[in-house]
Amino acid sequence: MKKYVKSTLVLVCICATISLMLAATNAITAPIIEKNQNAAANAALLEVMPDGKDFEEIDITSFTLPATVTEAYKEAGGGHVIKLATTGYSSGLVIMCGVNADGTVSGTVCLASGETLGHEKTYGENFTGKNVSEVEAVDTISGATKTTAAYRGAVKDAINAATILGGGSVDIRSDEEILADNLAAALPAGEGKFTKQFITEVIEGIDAVYRAENGKGAVCVIGEQFIGVDASGVVVSDVDAGLADQISAQMEILNASVETELDLSAYTGLHTSLVSAAKTATGNYVLDMKGAGYGINGGDEYHPASGEYIYIRVSMTKDGKIIDCLTVSQAETDNIGSACADEAFYGQFVGKTEADYDAIDGISGATITTNGYKKAILRAFESVKILEGGAGNEE
Repeated sequence: MKKYVKSTLVLVCICATISLMLAATNAITAPIIEKNQNAAANAALLEVMPDGKDFEEIDITSFTLPATVTEAYKEAGGGHVIKLATTGYSSGLVIMCGVNADGTVSGTVCLASGETLGHEKTYGENFTGKNVSEVEAVDTISGATKTTAAYRGAVKDAINAATILGGGSVDIRSDEEILADNLAAALPAGEGKFTKQFITEVIEGIDAVYRAENGKGAVCVIGEQFIGVDASGVVVSDVDAGLADQISAQMEILNASVETELDLSAYTGLHTSLVSAAKTATGNYVLDMKGAGYGINGGDEYHPASGEYIYIRVSMTKDGKIIDCLTVSQAETDNIGSACADEAFYGQFVGKTEADYDAIDGISGATITTNGYKKAILRAFESVKILEGGAGNEE
């Protein structure tokens, strides 16, 4: 029994001694470890703000910042360093951006990435010295459209966040959010749900029309103005009488538009890229075309790489001027050729004729997609000639 008690006491003493030694070691090493960690953190901060000093982390929970912002630091000279997480070609693109007190970028670096091509590792060098209005002008890298667009967006978010943290005011809503808010404000009866109308008639002075999905009216966009119109065509927004009458007249034209499906078998020489066609009572045409993009390899035969053509809807006057254009569906390479579904691309064809339809900006890194789309537009012009009884190109 005495031997057992003695052994226990020895073990307790040993444990106590080890604990004291560990505590002493920790007391000595903990400050060193913390110092090294702080030095590493400061090194990352100094990489994007080389002249910075005395960085202090900010509690971002008390600010309304862009969703990409994950951390923020204030620098003694009035600058800020912002850490952001975004999605390029894949998720997990982490960027740190330094912003000087004057709102220009002091430096940008990619901390982590799941991108495939590696352009993001050096792309940040392009933003040094840029302010928020200059970020979008930084060139997109061909073949890395999604990655570089996400990077540009993150840098803009960093500059805007720095402005907010410095006491300024910035509208950080996305373009989609701004559009939705403007539509809802112009026509509250639409309950916030609108669909952009495909235009089949020639209308004057209206850039776009968004129909309320509940049938309670529409919103007409004229420049930066959003003007609500009720279901009967009466303008409900506060505008002068002359403009209200003009909008009501144009909406009457749209509301009265009627389309009649055409029997394509009654025509000779139509290309197989024309899927269907209709004619309005005013003599305009609505054509559904199929374009051979990257998946079809630029030809006209089915190719299993995508399984689909690019389906395009075009409205056109009988004398060959495009009224509206829309990409209905596509199966092009994600984040590259898939940009043909963006209005920034297909909207370029509005107002074009056969003489100038080719004068549009192509999709970066997607030449085959661009050319296949343009060929479908050309065949739309040719189809209208045939439908009107003129000659068409059967090539």
